[in-house]
Amino acid sequence: MVDATLTPIDRGTITADRNNIVEGAVLGTADEPNPETVMDDAPVYNVVIDHPEATILWDTGSHPDAANGHWPADLYAAFEHTGLRPLEDDLADAGYAVDDIDIVIQSHLHLDHAGGLYAFEGTDTPIVVHEAELKHAYYSAKTDAGDVAYLAGDFDRDLNWKIVHRHRRQLVDGLELHHFPGHTPGLLGVRLDLDDIGTVILAGDQAYTRENYEQGHPMGGGLLWSNRDWYESLRTVKDLERRHDAQVLCGHAREDLETLQNRFE
Repeated sequence: MVDATLTPIDRGTITADRNNIVEGAVLGTADEPNPETVMDDAPVYNVVIDHPEATILWDTGSHPDAANGHWPADLYAAFEHTGLRPLEDDLADAGYAVDDIDIVIQSHLHLDHAGGLYAFEGTDTPIVVHEAELKHAYYSAKTDAGDVAYLAGDFDRDLNWKIVHRHRRQLVDGLELHHFPGHTPGLLGVRLDLDDIGTVILAGDQAYTRENYEQGHPMGGGLLWSNRDWYESLRTVKDLERRHDAQVLCGHAREDLETLQNRFE
């Protein structure tokens, strides 16, 4: 256990078709062959982990110019992101400067998670990412194959990459990284053992919402790199939750952001 604090950084709201969030959420029937589209709002948030050994930033959110051409127009139309601001401004509102951040953990490199990496370009700040994620991000951004949610402009920069090669790695005392492939090949989660609160698992986009996690409904709309790996990672997270009596926090769940805001600060 470690005496650390978690500070959520609210980075705005993404609006998308619910079928992207929960596979088959809105289905037609013979009686209703053309059901109405349901659009869901979900928060984008980062977390500052104030640890005795380092001040750590979990993810960097979307690029502040996502709506102004940094994101391709079709992607922005499908995943509209409002409340966009520079990472520096959102950190400042929480009482931190970019220079205060000793380590960045990138859960993965999708455009709504890696867009703030520009703030660390040319610095010595370690950017922790899984080997499989970095490879797939470049493969996707630099070829016609892979996943359209990776943008070279987010991560193809002068950054101090620190690569995680295996399924588990202790980063600092009481903080362990876990590989949860499925949403992407190299998704990283964090297990953090806190003195006052107990074990917290930042599951990231292994589960976009509580429904993905609690009911085992996978994401849809191409948000899964591997359905089979997603289910295996879901079992892994649930096993960690059981063994450590942990609180699991999902990647875009409004209630989990509120839990961070109300309980963990």
